Amino acid sequence: MRPWLVASLCLAASCQKKSDIQVIQDIKTHASADWQTQNWPMTRGGTSLQGTVRDRVPQQPSVEWTFNSKAPITSEVVISNGLAVFGNGEGAVIAVDLKMKRERWRLETKDSVDATPAIFGDRVFAGSNDGVFRAIDLQTGKEIWRVKGLEKFPTGAVLTTSPDGTGEWVLVNGYDGMTRCLKSQDGSLVWQHQTDDYINGSPVILDGGLLAFGGCDSRIHVIHLNDGSPLNSLTTDAQVIRSISGWGTTLYAVNYANQLVAADARGTQLTWLYESGGAQFLTCPAVDESRVYVGSRDKHLHAVDRLSGKPAWSFKTGGRVESSPLVFDDAVVFGSNDGRMYAVNKHDGLEIWRLDLGENLPNAPAFAAGRLVIGGADGTLFVIRGGNQ
Repeated sequence: MRPWLVASLCLAASCQKKSDIQVIQDIKTHASADWQTQNWPMTRGGTSLQGTVRDRVPQQPSVEWTFNSKAPITSEVVISNGLAVFGNGEGAVIAVDLKMKRERWRLETKDSVDATPAIFGDRVFAGSNDGVFRAIDLQTGKEIWRVKGLEKFPTGAVLTTSPDGTGEWVLVNGYDGMTRCLKSQDGSLVWQHQTDDYINGSPVILDGGLLAFGGCDSRIHVIHLNDGSPLNSLTTDAQVIRSISGWGTTLYAVNYANQLVAADARGTQLTWLYESGGAQFLTCPAVDESRVYVGSRDKHLHAVDRLSGKPAWSFKTGGRVESSPLVFDDAVVFGSNDGRMYAVNKHDGLEIWRLDLGENLPNAPAFAAGRLVIGGADGTLFVIRGGNQ
């Protein structure tokens, strides 16, 4: 039910002697229930890593409340069952109760937690730079099982059901160049795929039972989801430095050659590449039906035609854009190192609103139940709601 329809229904009800207070309560109730996106359980919102939100962007935003994590927030926030979970630079995985507006639990690791956690059912799955990947009880913060890697786990895990439907899998990349498929129940290994160099991004699930990721070997690797066996490898001009995103069987990635590239997972060469004045692209690409959106060291968010790779528009901020964008039905939302969060019209790049948070925003925002949630470089967790809610 859309907000304008809710308002009309409430207005009609008021003509039937319903009090003004009750009308306002009804509007709030319907507006809250109207959001399609109720949870944000893993990095970029889902297994395709598209960063898409099937809602309209909140209007007239303001900070509802904040939480001090006591160290720089170093991961994207994930949200499920009323809890926001994230990592910080002092090695903590932290869960904050969004209703009570306070910390629920904190699990200490031995190094920075740069990997975005993932939530599935009653568990959190989180990697740390201490070289351990952990399953954690969502309600208590107690460790359930752990897997030790040969290097750090800097990237967020992706959760999926096994192809035969018999179990739940956790897919995670490590800096040891290995993609691991683990059983969510006990962390036992289903399969692993080894590459020859570091991996800096999360694996993305594609149509046709495929899994893909980029590496510091300057290649995009495509493997079979069911057993980790290789299918294809595509060469780019430099190291692939962030998670890639997928649309069907098409991949979008950024590399150290300051390029945004597109490729078909089964192809033999890149479909197109986009460059912008030699400035480095710093974010995971976001993608929708029409365009790919990526932030840059040139202080701009760039929008590129998804099929042709031709520029559509760019939007300038006051700082580098390291915050991977979210694409709403009507807008693109992202943070900037200038301390502001922006919403711009996704069709023409015109500003819709900006919100000054006064803190460097290197992390991607998350969205659930009408709230935007983002962590800052000074350790502040910002919970933001629209003034029309």
